[in-house]
Amino acid sequence: MSGAGSTEPSRSGAAGFAGVGAGSTFRDDLAAASDWVASYVETVGERPVVPPVAPGDVRAALPDAPPEQGEPFADVLRDVDALIAPAMTHWNHPRFFAYFATTGSEAGILGELLTAAFNVNAMAWTTSPAATELEAVALDWLAQLLGLPRGMHGHIEDTASVSTLAALAAARAVRPDGVVYASEHAHFSIEKAARILALEYRTVPVDDELRMTTDFALDDATAVVATVGTTSFTAVDPVPALADRCEQAGVWLHVDAAYAGSAGVCPELRWCLDGAERADSVVVNPHKWLFTPLDCSALWTRRPEALREAFAAHGDYLASSEDAIDLRDYGPALGRRFRALKLWTVLRCHGRAGLQALIREHVRLAAVFEQWVFDEPGWEVVAPRHFSTVCFRRLGADNDELARRVTATGEAFVATTKLRGESVIRLAIGNARTQEADVRRAWEVLRECAR
Repeated sequence: MSGAGSTEPSRSGAAGFAGVGAGSTFRDDLAAASDWVASYVETVGERPVVPPVAPGDVRAALPDAPPEQGEPFADVLRDVDALIAPAMTHWNHPRFFAYFATTGSEAGILGELLTAAFNVNAMAWTTSPAATELEAVALDWLAQLLGLPRGMHGHIEDTASVSTLAALAAARAVRPDGVVYASEHAHFSIEKAARILALEYRTVPVDDELRMTTDFALDDATAVVATVGTTSFTAVDPVPALADRCEQAGVWLHVDAAYAGSAGVCPELRWCLDGAERADSVVVNPHKWLFTPLDCSALWTRRPEALREAFAAHGDYLASSEDAIDLRDYGPALGRRFRALKLWTVLRCHGRAGLQALIREHVRLAAVFEQWVFDEPGWEVVAPRHFSTVCFRRLGADNDELARRVTATGEAFVATTKLRGESVIRLAIGNARTQEADVRRAWEVLRECAR
């Protein structure tokens, strides 16, 4: 039997989909799942952010082989409640501060449900006209919200890693066999993409503001990647200056605005995207700071013909759609989920004003936390705060160990990074449910553990 405290999931049920055979219908099971999800979302803040489990614990609690007969969905849901949820790191928790948040907002969850029900492959216009055209609409709406120029080709990839891979593949089609340049603080996915594409990768030093410098040669370059909101310190590279240099040299400029680009919905923060309109490609992840569930990465380009050159290929069984765009021709994947539906749902249900209010509140909370660190003897802010992430440390302490102790309490999840060889702590605010009380509790736990 399964249930609270159980270590052996239920094995009862009838053949086929067990919900009907067990006396329940799909509607009954859907209602039960909806109730569970609503309760989880409402109470996730009461759970430990990081579970007190060890490697192998979850697998040991599950059967070693699949069931012979179908089981009731009620038993599956019971085991999710008893075995799975207690062993999850809860990214939806309001005190998840370790990495850039991936909030599954209520609107996004509902959009994801509809996506699962449709279960279409949006690889071509003919395979899903509405999915293809809604993706164009959602990306056009998002570009308007961020202040990006309309008319750029936009489509959705799963993550910024794949969006960057697609952009660099297009750059290679234009200028093959060159070097990819990026900041020494650029995300490691850029180096990974360069390796996949057999392009040399070189890092560029940063200035005192942790921004990529611009005085490097471009004679051998295929692409330059500028970051808007670096992963460790949310620094903003000088995109306008890099755009000048890339235009002169005929080099592809890709802007990785996966995290901070979302701040562009607020006019007072739109400076972070200055120059992005001149880039050959730009990526922003709505699943980071626009409250859309994973996975959803928006990629725009001024040069869609280069993406087509890199990726367009056709089998005899799948002809091109006449007078329409087939999105499979613009990225590495053939199978494509209907991700635009959840993004469209989030944009509609929050609206410009709702998105602005959440992002402004996160920036305010980060400023409040930063001031607490400034005011506390023995603590130090180590990098400029541009958005909603604060980088700091406890002087004279092992900050890696401090972050581990804080996380082990279950009260908050924080992580560390390296600045000039020294470990520092990051507190990244971006969850739609985070309130000032959550930030204050994290600060209390940090001080308690530091003692």
